[in-house]
Amino acid sequence: MPTSKKSRPDESRADAAFASDLDAFLAFIELERGLAKNTATAYRRDLEQAAKFLEQHGAKDWRTVSAAQAGEWIHSLTSARYAVASLSRKLTALRMLARFLVRERSREDDFTALLSGPKLVRRIPGTLSADEVARLLAAPAGGDARALRDRALLELFYSSGLRVSELAALMLQQVDLTNGLIRVFGKGSKERIVPVGGKALDALTTYLSAGRPSLVKPRTGSQLFLNSRGGALSRVMLWMLVKKHAQRAGITKNVKPHGLRHSFATHLLNGGADLRAIQEMLGHASISTTQIYTAVEPQRLVDHHAKFHPRNQGA
Repeated sequence: MPTSKKSRPDESRADAAFASDLDAFLAFIELERGLAKNTATAYRRDLEQAAKFLEQHGAKDWRTVSAAQAGEWIHSLTSARYAVASLSRKLTALRMLARFLVRERSREDDFTALLSGPKLVRRIPGTLSADEVARLLAAPAGGDARALRDRALLELFYSSGLRVSELAALMLQQVDLTNGLIRVFGKGSKERIVPVGGKALDALTTYLSAGRPSLVKPRTGSQLFLNSRGGALSRVMLWMLVKKHAQRAGITKNVKPHGLRHSFATHLLNGGADLRAIQEMLGHASISTTQIYTAVEPQRLVDHHAKFHPRNQGA
């Protein structure tokens, strides 16, 4: 007799009594707050799980949920072996829904106000040193179309700090070589303008004139970076290219594509760039997300304190 895959409790779809407010909330975070579709999907799954639990523990709908019932759900999750990041996301989803209900005057109180969840320890992103980045960018050898593409891709990746998904989705129309800018559509389709450095512009210009035309096929669209079949490079292929050139460069670290984004931010910060400017270039919705880079090299802060604090002058 076949066995079914074991699932965590309370993950089936919520009762219809909870669905109306949940659908309204999800529409709000997607359309008005601009949250990414994947984030909204994760929140729906989390909140449907919560609704099932809360219904079983006496709540009729979101408007009748008590703080004690919400606390019981959070407590129940701690024994279900969820990762800390998942627990934190579930609590965030519940808090956002509660605040939405208060905002819409569906409730007078925020039933999550006194809830506390697991502390999310944010790991410092892995980065490459400036020397390692230079070796990586020089790894694509030769003058054939794929070498020119890979050189332009890596230079642009490090110069702009784009997400892997953003880099893979770039279209020709988004690149302004004259002004050295790229128009990017990030999470939640939010648009931002990102500057591109001189070496990346040179590599892009060479690729567009001498590399990309050789990769174009009859059905090729306006994607910037093409594979050998004339289609857009996938995120998986981007990952493989970064790994391949890291190995060629003799880099022993476990280099991931997102590491170039982290290196971009860290090197800008270490060079004295303003944190708000880095936030805009990375497309972070909150400065708190960008602030993780301030912990990457605390020695820089020590050096700045020693150099600029008035009580250290003349010591």
